[in-house]
Amino acid sequence: MKKLSKILIIACLIVLNPVVVNSAEILQIKSSNTILVGDQNRNLTIGLFCVDVNENDEIEATNLLKSEFPRGSKVKIKPFGYKENLLIAKVFNIKGTKEMTELLVAKDLTRENCPN
Repeated sequence: MKKLSKILIIACLIVLNPVVVNSAEILQIKSSNTILVGDQNRNLTIGLFCVDVNENDEIEATNLLKSEFPRGSKVKIKPFGYKENLLIAKVFNIKGTKEMTELLVAKDLTRENCPN
């Protein structure tokens, strides 16, 4: 009986105690395909996965990302690898309803440049 009560107490603590999750947040959108994110103790530069923006659309694409993902926005990152000391990833808002590459493709500001 004593063992069962210990297990129930531990189970209640796990289920009822909120878990603190520190998500990354946007610190800076450097260009249409490079952003800087940070969490509590580090900063990370991310290259957007499958993005190839035309030079003529660079400013418009950067402004679109800045308006949809303002500084301080909480984001989720889905990494795909490293390239030239840059993490290549897809970046979603915390709810998972918006993704940066999809926004650019929807506005015809980029073509998906994904490797086969």
